[in-house]
Amino acid sequence: MTPLVSRLSRLWAIMRKPRAAVGSGHRRQAASQEGRQKHAKSNSQAKPSACDGLARQPEEVVLQASVSPYHLFRDVAEVTAFRRSLLSWYDQEKRDLPWRRRAEDEVDPDRRAYAVWVSEVMLQQTQVATVINYYTGWMQKWPTLQDLASASLEEVNQLWAGLGYYSRGRRLQEGARKVVEELGGHMPRTAETLQQLLPGVGRYTAGAIASIAFGQATGVVDGNVARVLCRVRAIGADPSSTLVSQRLWGLAQQLVDPARPGDFNQAAMELGATVCTPQRPLCSQCPVQSLCRARQRVEREQLLASRSLSGNPDVEECALNTGQCQLCLPASEPWDQTLGVVNFPRKASRKPPREESSATCVLEQPGALGGTQILLVQRPNSGLLAGLWEFPSVTWEPSEQLQRKALLQELQRWAGPLPVTRLRHLGEVVHTFSHIKLTYQVYGLALEGQTPVTTVPAGARWLTQEEFHTAAVSTAMKKVFRVYQGQQPGTCKGSKRSQVSSPCSRKKPCVGQQVLDNFFRPHISTDASNLNSAAQ
Repeated sequence: MTPLVSRLSRLWAIMRKPRAAVGSGHRRQAASQEGRQKHAKSNSQAKPSACDGLARQPEEVVLQASVSPYHLFRDVAEVTAFRRSLLSWYDQEKRDLPWRRRAEDEVDPDRRAYAVWVSEVMLQQTQVATVINYYTGWMQKWPTLQDLASASLEEVNQLWAGLGYYSRGRRLQEGARKVVEELGGHMPRTAETLQQLLPGVGRYTAGAIASIAFGQATGVVDGNVARVLCRVRAIGADPSSTLVSQRLWGLAQQLVDPARPGDFNQAAMELGATVCTPQRPLCSQCPVQSLCRARQRVEREQLLASRSLSGNPDVEECALNTGQCQLCLPASEPWDQTLGVVNFPRKASRKPPREESSATCVLEQPGALGGTQILLVQRPNSGLLAGLWEFPSVTWEPSEQLQRKALLQELQRWAGPLPVTRLRHLGEVVHTFSHIKLTYQVYGLALEGQTPVTTVPAGARWLTQEEFHTAAVSTAMKKVFRVYQGQQPGTCKGSKRSQVSSPCSRKKPCVGQQVLDNFFRPHISTDASNLNSAAQ
């Protein structure tokens, strides 16, 4: 058998095999998946060998067989029109953001890449308005890679406190140290090497840095870009699925402007953040609405509904629209007239966060120089809230008696013998992280009339209240402390923002506090913002 015949036989056999079901990804956006693992290198970015090309041919054939040209950009004129319209709009409408100013004004390529890197990491699942102050403070404290590399993890956690997703700051510093210690202080210059060499840098972040800082013509896909592309090409399937994700990255690479790749990528993200939003998009302000298949579908459905069209209207639609196209709206979720362009894309239902409970205690003692001190202990260097400080805590126990016993043992491990009878239950705080809904049962214990504890084991320390508010503590712990403060004699600290509930057995609060407690019980807050689809 000749080599050609052999290859064709193998190809035919592969095409005849039933296609495996495409599973949903865990990613809410590109950035959150980057934090868990490195992506495979993009076919459009990597330079494959001849053997690699042969190995991928069957996969490409199968992929193309399930995609109608309706979902693609089919000619240069259409791509050129998209680029021109989007960039013209961006030049006039882009927001004035500190990281954009730095990228435009910085001459040194390594400092420019570092500035972009910090912004991209901070913007992962966090709103622009929240990031601005954190970014400004970070760049003032550590303006260069060398400055960040020489900082302590404690300093990094302290500045990051309240921004959420705390491992991002730790990985950012790890990456800076690698650049300084192993790469001679020079950032990798391509998306491929950025992703390969820097911890925590995945496909999206690598592409953003490479295109904005170094001018590499590489596309990016985050939540905003995915939504724009899905609507422009009427892609209704789940964008986190493997097949749809591959197609979106291919479209992004096809569209990116080689003359202005950084501006183009930022323009696509800007469009998704300000115009092509998840809900209530401003289609009348969209610079590419004439190329938008989702908008065309809306107009077609409106005409059909008004019976202005009869027979087969001369409006383009998917040639595979028979339930076989894996990019169209799924058969289980057909077109919804009330949604309009928001029909695209349809996302898989999000798995609810798992629920956990914990008991935590604010242990307070008189300070050596007046005032009071509170005890904090440091969390492990891995896992949730790694390296941050918190009040001594234990996992939930099924009974109040066991709960108190376990909590007292934990307190005594750090502070020595304690008066058991003074431990008071003050209320609870419910705080939602990205994947965990954690309920804190809040206790308080004030050490009065006894000699202050001056020595504690490693991993614990006494802080004044002022020091606590500037320490590397999570938002959840600040809420816990507000509960404690609200239950001290002569105070009534409860408010809508405290997001807590208190037991009826405690000292009767003021009337205003009772009203607020009843109205806002239970109340849940989040440690981070929504999808990157709203981050920029």
